Amino acid sequence: MGDFFSNQRYTSKGEPELGVGFVTNTSKGKVEIYFPISDTTRLYAAESAPLQRVIFKPSDRISDKNGRTLVVEHLELADDLYRYFGAEGSISEADLGDVSAKHSVDDKLFQGEVDSPQSFALRRETLEQDYRRRLSPVKGFVGGRIDLIPHQLYIAHEVSERYAPRVLLSDQVGLGKTIEACLILHRLLLSGRISRVLILVPESLVHQWFVEVLRRFNMWFNIFDEERCAALDDNAPEGNPFLDNQLILCSTEFLAESAQRTQQALQADWDMLVVDEAHNLEWSQEKISPEYAVVELLSQAAQGLLLLTATPEQLGLESHFARLRLLDPERYSNYQDFLNESSEHKDIAHIVEKLHLGESLNTKEKKTLESIFPRERTEAINKLDATSRNELIEDLLDQHGPGRVLFRNTRAAMQGFPQRIPHLIPLETEDTPLWQERFCKEFTNDTASPASETQAEFWFKRDPRIQWLLKFLEEIDPAKVLLICKSKEKVLALHEAFSKLSTLKVGLFHEELTIVQRDRNAAWFTESEGAQVLLCSEIGSEGRNFQFAHHLVLFDLPLNPELLEQRIGRLDRIGQKEDIHIHVPYLNGSPQHFMARWYQEGLNAFAENLEGGNSVFKLFSKRLLSICLSPLSGDAHSALDTLIKDTADFQKQLRKNLAEGRDKLLEMNSFRPEVAKDLITQIEAEDQNSTLEKYLSKVFRHFDMEMEDLSARTYYLHPASQSTEAFPSIPREGLSVTFLRQQALIREDISFLTWDHPISTSAMDMVLSSGTGSASFGILKGANSPGLVMELIFLLETSGAQNTYADRFLPNTPLRIVVNHQGKEVTDSYPADKLSKKLQSGKIEALLENDTLVQSILPNMIDAATEIAEEQSAREISRGLRRMKRKLNHEISRLESLQERNKNIRPEELAIAREERETLSDIINNARLRLDAILLIRVE
Repeated sequence: MGDFFSNQRYTSKGEPELGVGFVTNTSKGKVEIYFPISDTTRLYAAESAPLQRVIFKPSDRISDKNGRTLVVEHLELADDLYRYFGAEGSISEADLGDVSAKHSVDDKLFQGEVDSPQSFALRRETLEQDYRRRLSPVKGFVGGRIDLIPHQLYIAHEVSERYAPRVLLSDQVGLGKTIEACLILHRLLLSGRISRVLILVPESLVHQWFVEVLRRFNMWFNIFDEERCAALDDNAPEGNPFLDNQLILCSTEFLAESAQRTQQALQADWDMLVVDEAHNLEWSQEKISPEYAVVELLSQAAQGLLLLTATPEQLGLESHFARLRLLDPERYSNYQDFLNESSEHKDIAHIVEKLHLGESLNTKEKKTLESIFPRERTEAINKLDATSRNELIEDLLDQHGPGRVLFRNTRAAMQGFPQRIPHLIPLETEDTPLWQERFCKEFTNDTASPASETQAEFWFKRDPRIQWLLKFLEEIDPAKVLLICKSKEKVLALHEAFSKLSTLKVGLFHEELTIVQRDRNAAWFTESEGAQVLLCSEIGSEGRNFQFAHHLVLFDLPLNPELLEQRIGRLDRIGQKEDIHIHVPYLNGSPQHFMARWYQEGLNAFAENLEGGNSVFKLFSKRLLSICLSPLSGDAHSALDTLIKDTADFQKQLRKNLAEGRDKLLEMNSFRPEVAKDLITQIEAEDQNSTLEKYLSKVFRHFDMEMEDLSARTYYLHPASQSTEAFPSIPREGLSVTFLRQQALIREDISFLTWDHPISTSAMDMVLSSGTGSASFGILKGANSPGLVMELIFLLETSGAQNTYADRFLPNTPLRIVVNHQGKEVTDSYPADKLSKKLQSGKIEALLENDTLVQSILPNMIDAATEIAEEQSAREISRGLRRMKRKLNHEISRLESLQERNKNIRPEELAIAREERETLSDIINNARLRLDAILLIRVE
């Protein structure tokens, strides 16, 4: 494009609903446009901005900022801005008021710049599919590369429906807190309710989160650290690096160590803050850690907040209270009040459990209910009215306890977990003293803190574990085996040993491989003829699940039980279809032998999910390390026996505390199966529907992209020739895609195409922004009444702050109108599907030589269709208002009712809901009609 200058008027080709905007700033190859009608600002790369200059022509009516109007007679360009002249005087482009750009589709038609009927049909279908996509109740839920796990979808749905949600996600390990958070983010981002997100995680989890959000949800978060910020400072010394990107991921430690970066992050205006491992933020009434202080400041500045944390029972009440006060410092300001309230919740939880089981209530419990509900409601329970009983349970769940801000699911309440079957494999070898010494060196290197800088020495070609492993792999062939060990160096040494001792197909997976390489290696591992064993390092396997495999070999054992649980969690996830076999080979008398005994006898960690691993680590790791570093000392075995007993006693008490501390009221509120079942039904219907597949095949064909069959509903996309223009989200070398969820879960190197995927949204944007089919001409032969027919597609668009999510009630709505040359509506006589099949391309030039046709008949046809469309748009606006009021009035009434009994309903949440209702009323009432596409048909 040409140069941009302040106050020039433009429209967005990709987002015409934004209205007419003007240039507010230009710098460093970027141009900023403000669109006043929609109160939206966009920043574009100047060279490739999808913008069209708005230039009014003679006979157009315009007005200035003061409302003075004129009819344009002629215009002049001076100092890069137009000045419009008319009988009433002149108006500079800089002084134009809120104007509407006259769409150019009719101009294109009159000038003979027409496309084929097929292009028009593609545009019409694009508008219709975009309408359905925007209105879909599962928009944002279909696109995740995830199993459809009911409790995860329930939580994501419940939270993403709220206004500026602030919640704590505390499901047990293995139930998918990260997936829940990503689902919430994905839906809110796609709906436009949020746009700026900051994710804070421990340093060790930064890469895991990056992979998770990208591979599963196609969300690209920019990783920020001091090096990245310093580079941005060099480019813009006066700027704020946290304003450079919308989606940012960084470590909590990074911000806690820099007051400057913390201040910059605070000034960056976040819609949502996500904090993982929030239980590691240390807080007490006497002392606050730097990490907690940073998160507290950011949580006050951000509108929404998602805290991912360990279970409340693990945290202890004081630590749990510290998390809740981040969510709502006014509500949770006094620790003693919190303790008293927690006691009251237990009474209500007991009543809910009895109602759920159909048991009778005693006199005290009935009085408690009568203090909450009218007598007629509680009496209905005595009449064995199941409906009334269930409604009472729902209201109790809504109105009591912290269920509004806290979600907590347990394995005990879930189904679908496999059994863990441990196999401890003691090994013997010749030269036992030599090998014991070698195993001690390996263990010392593995547990060195910081990691030893000397190159570890391995003897894997003769290692007894390798000898056992080769034999084991032969016995279970072709079953797949995932092997996890401490480091990348160990993985590479193991691979070298395998290559010299066998012909097995072995895959690698470590942190120095690129994401693409890891995807390819993981894909090779999934293939029936691919790798039988995948060698993973501790860090390299983070964020990856290999649920198709059922054998896990722990080549070494980590000192921290949390890391052991993470390793097993690569296979032991909800949705795993088979039991998991956990193999632990070790040399008798070695440090690994002692570690295996401690995990097996002290914690039963191989057979059962382990909670409180960090507590165990803090309490026992020093003793364990000391014993393992001297396994040959005289008292090593007796010291280990004592440690195992102490650990087992601690673990028994911990499990007892967890069981007694279970908040069943909270668990019931964290998962309502009927809601989840309905969501899954809708998502599965989308998965099985081939509409997207058929639609994209037309778009790819139109833009000269090949779609080669690979297998069922799986394709390889690539440009048909060197001259084919680039297609967004598809690299020049091509991309494998699938429309099958299960295929996408197995093959992470294949993109999962849904209506939520960037390729799908980019495809629609390309059709609409390129002008494809906006003005077309066709010939319809064999009709009874020769003449002219015109098909017009009007678009009813809302303009306003995107975070209001008006799409729920009135998305961009295509209105199809067909008129004949007399201006009479004949839409029903020309169904779109039948018309598209019969139309042929033709030459329009001869028709345009008829002055009467161009100057009178065609404009009259357009005017007649516009009047009809305006009548239809009024009805659509009324429908949209009814949808909005039905939804929001119900939600506001519910919040008002809940607020009377549940202190967790924040006043600002209710205020936001009321304000949003008023804003949406204005937005929907002011929806504007725009002619988007026109097809002239000569009937012969």
